[in-house]
Amino acid sequence: MKKSNASRRSFIKSTSVAAAGFMIVPRHVLGRGYVAPSDKLNVAGIGAGGKGQSDLSEISKSPKVNIVALVDVDDRQAVKSRANFPKAKYYKDYREMLDKEAKNIDACTISTPDHVHGVATIAAMQLGKHVYTQKPLTHDIYEARMLAEAAKKYKVVTQMGNQGASGDGVRQMREWYKAGLIGDALTIHCWTNRPVWPQGMGKPKSTDAPPPELDWNLWLGPNAVETYHKEYVPFNWRGYWTFGTGALGDMACHIIDPAFRTVGLTYPEAVECSVSEIYEVMWEPAYHPDSCPASSSLKLDFPSVDGKPAVKLYWMDGGIKPERPEELGADEAMGDDGGGAIITGTKGKMMCSTYGENPQLLPTSKTKEANVPKTLARVPEGHYVQWVNACIAGFGKMEVSSPFEYAGPLTESILMGNLALRSYQIKEGKDSFPGRKKLLWDAKNMKITNYEPANQYVKREYRQGWKFV
Repeated sequence: MKKSNASRRSFIKSTSVAAAGFMIVPRHVLGRGYVAPSDKLNVAGIGAGGKGQSDLSEISKSPKVNIVALVDVDDRQAVKSRANFPKAKYYKDYREMLDKEAKNIDACTISTPDHVHGVATIAAMQLGKHVYTQKPLTHDIYEARMLAEAAKKYKVVTQMGNQGASGDGVRQMREWYKAGLIGDALTIHCWTNRPVWPQGMGKPKSTDAPPPELDWNLWLGPNAVETYHKEYVPFNWRGYWTFGTGALGDMACHIIDPAFRTVGLTYPEAVECSVSEIYEVMWEPAYHPDSCPASSSLKLDFPSVDGKPAVKLYWMDGGIKPERPEELGADEAMGDDGGGAIITGTKGKMMCSTYGENPQLLPTSKTKEANVPKTLARVPEGHYVQWVNACIAGFGKMEVSSPFEYAGPLTESILMGNLALRSYQIKEGKDSFPGRKKLLWDAKNMKITNYEPANQYVKREYRQGWKFV
């Protein structure tokens, strides 16, 4: 943000080095959301263990980064980050950290469980702090829309943690697509081997005592109070709707993203799904609406835009894969162990692995034959350092690969799939599941128009003491 003329005159008048034509400008003079070129980027890590540990390690590879604060509700998870950054102040509550360190930090990484992403990210943005938030950007559709709008309002540099967005693979796919090598997209098939954690079995029925190192109340964050179970922490929370977003939330930002940005998709207009069902008693499928399914398949319908054909995007998880393209050799790999994506167009097909890696035209012999110039800038510094450099340059000065302006609509589309999965589990009577239908989506108003009960999953309630806006 621009500094005021009054602040500038005051600074120059009181600083003797101004006469020499050179100055080191303090952060507070430049204002919120801007870092002086002479400064390091002072970063606070909200979520210091697990993925937070690797996020902090990655951004600290830049010599311009100074980790000044760490936040984690579980002392056990924070051990390595505290050892790596011994000068950083340590907190358990990000709200306390933001209150006490607001003047000392320029940016935050948010690497908490999914249910805390939105509230922690918006709190940092409201203070003018740049944010790097792990995927999926939010737990709910409403939060994703609001964060995209907040990025513009607060004029901060934003990046979602889908690292493949900065890879060469997705850029090559976009160049091929723009050159018309496969024509206009008609269908997209995406798949993953996740979940690799327990799903589909319902929440634990027993309870455990929280370990002394964990503040369970803070871990719950904006969620309603419920009892602790060792099953949830530190990782298996992903399989429960109140905390996580399942296989789709974990991997779709890595797998759908290359196709989503290559084709230029925005918001879907309809979604439908099917899920695997577990039978604990013969002929009676188990009913566990609080747990993500063990496997699922989805179809998202994207409307025709600018005269281009409508696009159907298919998602499969739990090890389910689409049919192999006829153009792919019998011994050739389809994606990788984590999953992959195939785009079928009016003139041909292209394929990639997880994170947009190993892009291929089909048949693969066409890949070497393609002679398309590189028109998109690569990101040799990587996803994390790209964000660091953009923060130091200031809002609007440098491009990042996954700003909330883009990551918001991507996340919304992905969470539409989860809305369908949760609606599929709605039970209105002993054998009545009216949610098992195609859901029609009014993207402008963020509303399902043909099944009102599904709208409860667009936006959740936050308990007292926690807020999103």
